[in-house]
Amino acid sequence: MKSGKLDSLRKRYHQRLCEELIRIRQDKKKGDYPNFADGDSAINSKIAWGIANKICGRVPYGRISGQTAGKLFQAITKDYIASAFSLISHIRPGKWQYWVETDIAKFEQYRDLAEVVSELRNNEKLAAVFGQDYIVKPDILISRQPIPDVEINRDQKLLLKDDSVASKTPLRAANYSKPWPILHASISCKWTLRSDRAQNIRTEAMNLIRNRKGHLPHVVAVTAEPLLTRIASLALGTGDLDCVYHFALDELTDSVEESGDESQMDMLHTLVDGRRLRDISDLIFDLAV
Repeated sequence: MKSGKLDSLRKRYHQRLCEELIRIRQDKKKGDYPNFADGDSAINSKIAWGIANKICGRVPYGRISGQTAGKLFQAITKDYIASAFSLISHIRPGKWQYWVETDIAKFEQYRDLAEVVSELRNNEKLAAVFGQDYIVKPDILISRQPIPDVEINRDQKLLLKDDSVASKTPLRAANYSKPWPILHASISCKWTLRSDRAQNIRTEAMNLIRNRKGHLPHVVAVTAEPLLTRIASLALGTGDLDCVYHFALDELTDSVEESGDESQMDMLHTLVDGRRLRDISDLIFDLAV
């Protein structure tokens, strides 16, 4: 059966994860389990096995360190988002850039923080008092380049050089000698979720909300965590994040149903029906809003 381009791209995303990242860990006490599961939790491992079997088929044994796994998940997810988002350029036109772990002070809404960063780096006393927690480096960032007047005037003369209108908007490149990229989205990308990681994501989101000057970028999280109760620690509630996205929600849903665990099934329905959990493919269209 033929697949649309976005469906094929999602399958290729999963294929890369299977080839480069997903491995089976061997443990005499806990038993074998995929490396995005928690071996101490039987239901966590069971759901993870279901997902791995559905997207990978045969999964190789091996060990990848937690830090390396996180970096790989981040890089592969960034490539998928960039490729998929480019396919809907007719829906959301613009010149987009994709960044990994980049200081938010490099973007229009947070450029005033660049001066703060400079002062803190040069003054140990100030750094000790204020710290640098609010100058965050999200896992994946998407920015839009400001538009030159030639492009603005492509269909008709909307702006002339000496016009006094639209002279301060950051979207117009002519308003600045050095236009700043406009932050469109901040994406926390976590291979697995623990309570400390969920809290770090929320703290990062609040910093983005509080320190901006201008519109708020999309603030979302992507994870491969198989346990719904852990995803809920991040996804439930509103205000911090737009939404949480799972790298394989359909496969997660099937695996949870096959597990027969009612508490996980109930939480899955709560998160999905409550519009707090979506699939990675949904993110592509949500970024177009």
